[in-house]
Amino acid sequence: MPTDALLDRFLTGLAPLAPVAVWAHGSLAGGDYQEGRSDLDLIAVLDGPVTPRTVWRLGLLHARLRDAPLAGQLHCTYLTPGTVHDAGRRHVTWAHQQLFKRTVTPVTRRELHAFGRVLHGEPPRHLLPPVPDAQLAGFVVRDQRDFWRPAVRRPHLWKQDVWVDLGLLTLARATVTLRDGRLISKREALAELPALGAPGEVVEDIARRRYGTPEAPTGEWTARRAELTRDYLGPAIDTLVASYD
Repeated sequence: MPTDALLDRFLTGLAPLAPVAVWAHGSLAGGDYQEGRSDLDLIAVLDGPVTPRTVWRLGLLHARLRDAPLAGQLHCTYLTPGTVHDAGRRHVTWAHQQLFKRTVTPVTRRELHAFGRVLHGEPPRHLLPPVPDAQLAGFVVRDQRDFWRPAVRRPHLWKQDVWVDLGLLTLARATVTLRDGRLISKREALAELPALGAPGEVVEDIARRRYGTPEAPTGEWTARRAELTRDYLGPAIDTLVASYD
């Protein structure tokens, strides 16, 4: 299986950096992983400070994996025992074929506690502090209000599959988290969308592309899908945020 082969190569290459733990989150841990479609979302806790030399070694590790199937979908954020508690800290991350820094969000932290998959070393509960419900809810509301709502106003984004998919699925996941206090998979979020009033044509389109056999879209459908998505998503986000802000 290409996924297992890539993870084995990654863990072998990471071993000289003495990781304390390596965890999977997202679909790879949550049971909704689609090989060749889903990302491989990882967190590694390294036993020592992330120095400029460490960053160079991480870049070299990922460069050596580029020939492997699915390597472009492997994303990993690197923490240390001394930085793992700081939810606002930006950590070195490999994603989209480059190194940069980003935080480990409360959603990711809660995922790791709820169903994180241990690939190496210590389990998340031994290293990560728990995520209070209020912290999780606050992040979800801010993400909808400050990221997704402004994005709805940028029409060109919504002609891309990834924006349509993530925009609607993230809204459904946010709704369930705020309503029930739990995290759900993208497949579960897709099932929630009809009850939330999402346009049926778009929901079916997402289902075909994620779980079926997609057809090449026409320009007419791409434009119509963008309009349907934006017309629905803007008011839906406003309603959700107003209910919990």
